[in-house]
Amino acid sequence: MSKLFTTVDVGRYVLPNRLVMAPMTRSRAEFDGTPGALAAEYYAQRAEIGLIVTEGTQPSDDGQGYLTTPGIYTDAQIAGWRKIVSAVHDKGGHIFIQLMHAGRMSHPDNTPHHRQGVAPSAIAPGAPMFTAKGMQDIPTPRALTTEEVRQTVRDFRHAARCAIEAGADGVEIHGANAYLIQQFFAPSANIRLDEYGGSIENRARFAVEVAAAIAEEIGADRTAIRLSPGTAMWGIDEGPEGSDLYRYLVTQLDKLDLAYLHIMHQGNEALLADIRKLWEHPLILNRPSRPREEIGSDVASGLADLEAYGQAVLANPDFIARLKAGAPFNAADRGTFFGGNAQGYTDYPTIATAGA
Repeated sequence: MSKLFTTVDVGRYVLPNRLVMAPMTRSRAEFDGTPGALAAEYYAQRAEIGLIVTEGTQPSDDGQGYLTTPGIYTDAQIAGWRKIVSAVHDKGGHIFIQLMHAGRMSHPDNTPHHRQGVAPSAIAPGAPMFTAKGMQDIPTPRALTTEEVRQTVRDFRHAARCAIEAGADGVEIHGANAYLIQQFFAPSANIRLDEYGGSIENRARFAVEVAAAIAEEIGADRTAIRLSPGTAMWGIDEGPEGSDLYRYLVTQLDKLDLAYLHIMHQGNEALLADIRKLWEHPLILNRPSRPREEIGSDVASGLADLEAYGQAVLANPDFIARLKAGAPFNAADRGTFFGGNAQGYTDYPTIATAGA
């Protein structure tokens, strides 16, 4: 585990350790997408970790899926994020804002314009979603036109520039977990007949164009991407060519010299090994539900350069200190994950406060 606490170069930064706070939706923003009042405290409490990746943050009105998630495309949102970033930097931390377009994983009741969701194709995910009126079925999305796909690339570019204006160290593109970018990958969600559908190269095109546009706008060394090869949720089925698509995609992304690739691992060890060989830049690995005794094993083996953790960091603002001391972890309170106030957000005890 000791290698976890060594420095590592990621993009233009030298991080103090090899541990990462994984992005986690908390649904505590204002309805207009401005980050909530407690967000600066929440993130600053966790600034000792090597890198914070924020909750998914929509790059446009159409990008919102869930209720009260933050955006990063208006002046008010930039001002809200500036407070958060400043609080993290004041504690010596590093923070990347994750840019997340939900695509078809959206409900009109959750968005500021109340319009139908958009997606590669007009195919519903076959899943419900929480709204202010309770659980509702997600409606069939509207298929983006070719020009609208290109506009969405521009939306990502604009949001990345806004993130840098807010002081963020960089952005992570959310290309995982069944949201818009992964929807382009999956034949179950993408039956397009233009240059964004059909072949592996075409289905990967949108992700590559988004990454290239952002890298051109803010610098490749401040641009990263998260992928979850093999995710099978909310109607996503990447089909028999899924592994080959990721091998192609990673090869194309590697040419852009991005700051890092963040893999949400779904269990295909052979594909993960291939990605490690194909990717010549820092690799962050997030294994869901990793036992505590295995923390550090992927960095130690050389399979990853950094390891990301979600709920353990959510529930333990002093995650690094607890690891170093061998202290027990707080248990995460699932009932407070989404929405609410300080409870389950900024009130988890540290070792120091627990012993006070």
